[in-house]
Amino acid sequence: MRHSLQVATRGADLLDRQLHLLQSELDRRRQAEATARAAWEARVREARTWLRRGLLLGGESALRTASRVSAADVTVEWSDSLGVRHPGRVTVSVGIRAASEAAPGNTALVHARTAYSATVAAAAEYGTATAACRMVEGRVRSTRLRVRALRRLRIPRLQQDLAAIELALEQSEHEDAVRRRWAAKGAGSDG
Repeated sequence: MRHSLQVATRGADLLDRQLHLLQSELDRRRQAEATARAAWEARVREARTWLRRGLLLGGESALRTASRVSAADVTVEWSDSLGVRHPGRVTVSVGIRAASEAAPGNTALVHARTAYSATVAAAAEYGTATAACRMVEGRVRSTRLRVRALRRLRIPRLQQDLAAIELALEQSEHEDAVRRRWAAKGAGSDG
């Protein structure tokens, strides 16, 4: 029973340490998420500005011509941090215009395409950072719950069980001592 109590206490201490490290990792991930969000929002603003300029210069027909590109390809590599598997590095291959397609009608649309390509890459970075943050948050919650369960339920229950066993053992030893005295008195009076 003492061994079980020691194991539970040691486990809670280790989980506390892991929780502290995970919390530091979560803080770092939240900062990375905020940075990625700010970068993505800046890219969106820039792309919209170039798009408006391109529309003003060439109209919607020029936009339809300029927007014919293949789909972007996003590849996410997974990583592990403190035992948490999460999205790590992201690689984006932006869509390209087919060589047979007409070139955009004005340079503002060329800049808009470039800006939207950067926006897609920034969105992928932001999505990866957000997903990693949520996964670390989940591990922090589960670790905190495990520590709480050990500290509030398991360890007190083991302490109560150990105290009950020690009390029963002490009572049994006391009863044995009384029986030995009675037996010694009975043996001494017979002789």
